[in-house]
Amino acid sequence: MSTLRVTAEVLTVHEHPNADALELAQVGLYRSVIAKGQYRTGDTAVYIPEQSVLPAALIEELGLTGRLAGSTSDRVKAVRLRGELSQGIVCRPRALADVDLARAAAEGTDFAEVLGITKWVPPIPPTMSGEVESAPGLMPWVDIGNLQRYPDIFAPGEPVVLTEKLHGSACLLTYVADEDRVYVSSKGFAAKSLALREDPRNLYWRAVCGHGVPEAAARLAERLGARRVGIFGEVYGAGVQDLTYGADGRRDTLGYAVFDVSAEIDGTPRWLDAVALLAGELPLVPRLYEGPYDLARVLECATGRETVSGRGIHLREGVVIRPVTERYSPVTEGRAIAKAVSPAYLTRKGGTEYE
Repeated sequence: MSTLRVTAEVLTVHEHPNADALELAQVGLYRSVIAKGQYRTGDTAVYIPEQSVLPAALIEELGLTGRLAGSTSDRVKAVRLRGELSQGIVCRPRALADVDLARAAAEGTDFAEVLGITKWVPPIPPTMSGEVESAPGLMPWVDIGNLQRYPDIFAPGEPVVLTEKLHGSACLLTYVADEDRVYVSSKGFAAKSLALREDPRNLYWRAVCGHGVPEAAARLAERLGARRVGIFGEVYGAGVQDLTYGADGRRDTLGYAVFDVSAEIDGTPRWLDAVALLAGELPLVPRLYEGPYDLARVLECATGRETVSGRGIHLREGVVIRPVTERYSPVTEGRAIAKAVSPAYLTRKGGTEYE
């Protein structure tokens, strides 16, 4: 669901409350600031989401030279324009002048390749890298898409759980029972079926060994009769990202919190309840809400101060939404799961986004 897609979308246009010459074009739950009169409700235009990297010619065509994020000013990032959050770019590129955008919107056509748009890949610091090896047996992780882009994943009133989304680096551990072997990887390496060789200097290996994750995974595999167990956690602290939650990752006090668990049982991978299986054994991401799905409640929970430090020393990154009963979603064409991110987090100064 979160793979970069540049699609045609039917717009809903709203007034900008603080600027007579600007309006807001809505796509899903996202809003992008546009020039007044540029589009009307019901018009179709191309939506370029956050984390898109644009080619120089398109940047020039859109009049955005020097105005985008990144060292080369080519990355789309959330910004506030006259007090309103603007996420993504709404446009009609000349390269698509002969394309029926209304039909493309109905068919879900992806224009990323045609327009030369790629997804931004965060840099990897040395402590998060290292020697890698082929690991085709890794338990797969499902990258989480944004609720604002796909607002129909959950039905109103559906029983859901909201957990706090932590700003660290995702650590993916797979325990293979018949090999009695542990594989540790990052989100980026795991997408290539690669695991990091064990190294005491590596951030992920330090975290899982320091918190006893391999041993917990082995115990869980035995309890479940599973051939493989995947434990997915967030590593955080000073030296990891700009939000540290009071942990000093430059020493041995790396923070770690489990956000998901899966297991291969009788040949079938299953997503399981981390709280039911690992409470008291491993640190878990904070659970903020369990009850009927309500969009306003979700967006409210996505903002405010974090709870993992116990002191609210940082703003909250956001929340992850899951149904109480794991299920398939036709919206994602896979697992029903989404994130909602705090606007304050998106527009903070000096933020890091290592992967």
